[in-house]
Amino acid sequence: MKSWSCAFSNCDFVEGLLRCIYVHVYIKQPAELFSENGNSASATNMIKIRPYHLKSVLLDCIPTCNNLKSFKTIHAQLVTSGIVRNDLVVNRVVDFFGKSGDFVHYACGFLKQCDWRISSFPFNSLISSYAGSDRPQVAILGYRQIVRNGFSPDVYTFPAVLKSCSKFMGIGEGRQIHGIVVKMGLVIDIYVQNSLIHLYGICGHCGGAGRVFDEMLVRDVVSWTSIISGYVRAGLFDEAVTMFLRMDVEPNIATFVSVLVACGKNRNLSIGRGIHGLIFKRPLEEGLEASNALIDMYVKCECLNEAKQIFDELPQKDIISWTSIISGLVQCNRPKDSLELFYDMQNSGVQPDRITLTSVLSACAAIGALDYGKWVHEYIDRKAIKWDIQIGTAMVDMYAKCGCIDLAVQTFNGMASKNIFTWNALLNGLAMHGRGCEAQELFEEMVRVGMMPNEVTFLAILTACCHSGLVDEGRKYFHQMISWQYNLSPRLEHYGCMIDLLCRAGLLDEALLLVKTMPMSPDVLIMGAILSACKAKGISHLSQHVLDHLIELESQYSGVYVLLSNIYASNQRWTDVTKVRRLMNEKGIKKFPGMSIIELDGKAHEFPVGDISHPRNKDAWILLKFLTNQIFREGGLDISVLSILH
Repeated sequence: MKSWSCAFSNCDFVEGLLRCIYVHVYIKQPAELFSENGNSASATNMIKIRPYHLKSVLLDCIPTCNNLKSFKTIHAQLVTSGIVRNDLVVNRVVDFFGKSGDFVHYACGFLKQCDWRISSFPFNSLISSYAGSDRPQVAILGYRQIVRNGFSPDVYTFPAVLKSCSKFMGIGEGRQIHGIVVKMGLVIDIYVQNSLIHLYGICGHCGGAGRVFDEMLVRDVVSWTSIISGYVRAGLFDEAVTMFLRMDVEPNIATFVSVLVACGKNRNLSIGRGIHGLIFKRPLEEGLEASNALIDMYVKCECLNEAKQIFDELPQKDIISWTSIISGLVQCNRPKDSLELFYDMQNSGVQPDRITLTSVLSACAAIGALDYGKWVHEYIDRKAIKWDIQIGTAMVDMYAKCGCIDLAVQTFNGMASKNIFTWNALLNGLAMHGRGCEAQELFEEMVRVGMMPNEVTFLAILTACCHSGLVDEGRKYFHQMISWQYNLSPRLEHYGCMIDLLCRAGLLDEALLLVKTMPMSPDVLIMGAILSACKAKGISHLSQHVLDHLIELESQYSGVYVLLSNIYASNQRWTDVTKVRRLMNEKGIKKFPGMSIIELDGKAHEFPVGDISHPRNKDAWILLKFLTNQIFREGGLDISVLSILH
């Protein structure tokens, strides 16, 4: 930095500017500046200053401006010195204006003095700067104003303008620009065409993107990648894969990433593996972005071994790598493994974000890891991570499923905004805890605030009625669901919940009538509910019908078979017991042992029935014996149970 900048930084801008010129021009180089022939003169009789010295000072001053008033002072000096049209000066001024959209009108007025027929660079540079800012709409405003001032846009102008439209989803403005491009005959330019495809793809108008793509005489890798990514954003994953298979140019990493997303979404494992092979053959291009896309694809295709292998082989892992594998484990019902991996992530030094923490909270909810969930809650508060709807909903769900329904309600009430998933999470929690009346109040409040219930909402409220024995209320909500007000079609789960409610209330005839009116065949869980009601009433004549229906089912759920076998056994129908056991063997159905999960020091420990492989199994049995002895001494345990434990 030149020595004059110190004087400039410690005074008023105008005074500082004049002082800088004086220090730099009259003091630093006095002998050669005052006249063309080198003769010196007094300070009051100066002839003139050489323009290139003044230009240098003013150019260095322009970037230090922080408001329009400061720049106007420099602008006056530029005009009076006659260097305002200098290309270097103009470009430096445009760089200054491009930093803020607040001066767009003044910037466009400044450019009126420039001749766009000599060079369109300053005009296009200003639009590009606005398009890349956090206020891309300003680029459209600037474009319109300089066009009104006489500027004729070219092939370098429209890609920048279309980029700004893409950033703020301005499909209306983009279509207007498309029309102008056609009228000017610039639509055949490949950069303009690619920008149009990108705009239509970003805004979800795949028809417009496809028409531009089909009209292209020459397509490059950007063209293909833009149309593929547009299909992916619109959810047309099969079309994206089809377009990839049609490519007649060499794809790049961006192409691979887009089509891998499509393969993951539609679970097209074969194409995904093929792309993995193509990336593997081009190791120079294989980077973290491609590896993360592969992990995500394998996770969505439920190929966790392949995803974990790619993850483990990564030399460096970012937040996307960790989040992809952790959320994948949660989605594939391996919450314990996801928590262990989250622990490794913390040790690696990578800080989790909201998406990671949302997945971790879901894992805590799945296995009841309350301490871990509370730690995540404290971590969010300690790191001042902004609560959004996703984190809040996951927190409500975690507390509800970990048995802390009051904390779930407290978290719910403290959320600034809620969506349907948040309401459903708390409704499910209240249903699980048998708080049917509170669930009804919450449902009515939800309707009152204008939140439209969906199928999951009605399943939650029906479950609440079922667990609380609210038969009349259950009937009411079931009929509301199919009424004109909501017009929702009950799924098998809704029928099952309603049938279970009626069976628990002893209304077996009404339950059987509902089964007959169902538009689909009952599943094994509905048959189990009916069997439970039959067992409670001592009815065995329906069992043969249930057995015949079970033969037709492909379910591997063992509970209903065991229940049917027990009903036959209680009625001494041993031949039928043998039939059920034989049917289970033929279908390969096994009764899996129960399992208890205990959280200790933030880690979940699993104890399947009959399994003694846990490393602290001996300590657990010693503690259990101690507790049973204490209970027995106080008269709370039968001697036969004590003998079994010993």
